[in-house]
Amino acid sequence: MNMEFKRKLPIPKDLKAMYPASDEMLEVKNRRAEEIRNIFSGDDSRFLLVIGPCSADNPEAVLDYISRLALLEEKVRDKIFIIPRIYTNKPRTTGEGYKGILHQPDPEKKPDVFAGIVAMRKLHATAIEETGLTSADEMLYPENYRYVDDLLSYVDWLEPDVVLVMYTAGSLA
Repeated sequence: MNMEFKRKLPIPKDLKAMYPASDEMLEVKNRRAEEIRNIFSGDDSRFLLVIGPCSADNPEAVLDYISRLALLEEKVRDKIFIIPRIYTNKPRTTGEGYKGILHQPDPEKKPDVFAGIVAMRKLHATAIEETGLTSADEMLYPENYRYVDDLLSYVDWLEPDVVLVMYTAGSLA
């Protein structure tokens, strides 16, 4: 796969300053992180459900879906803790084809990782603002996690032959 240098990406701290999470979003994220911690530790008997499509490539459709999940969550919250999937990468064995919103936020335009990181951050932030639900994402490139660690509740890390899952109790800034 050929690579061409386009521009230097900002460090996560700088991008977060450009697109900050509000105090309300951080409060929601911290509350939900505590609930997840309690579920994993057995102090909360609810079932944790990570649900959603394998790729979040259409922000309007993603937000519509998550809004519907938020309505469902209100009805089942005493038994089920819902974490919507907003997976912003599409793994490709050969490296060819559409790789998701992170690489190409507009499928009709050329890939732009900076615009993709911004789109990824905005999508996760908007989901919290509009629904009160924090989400899960898949980190095919773990270095991208720090751009959204203050917004996510759950992360799938893909390593060769292993899937590592973690919930995010705090931010790495």
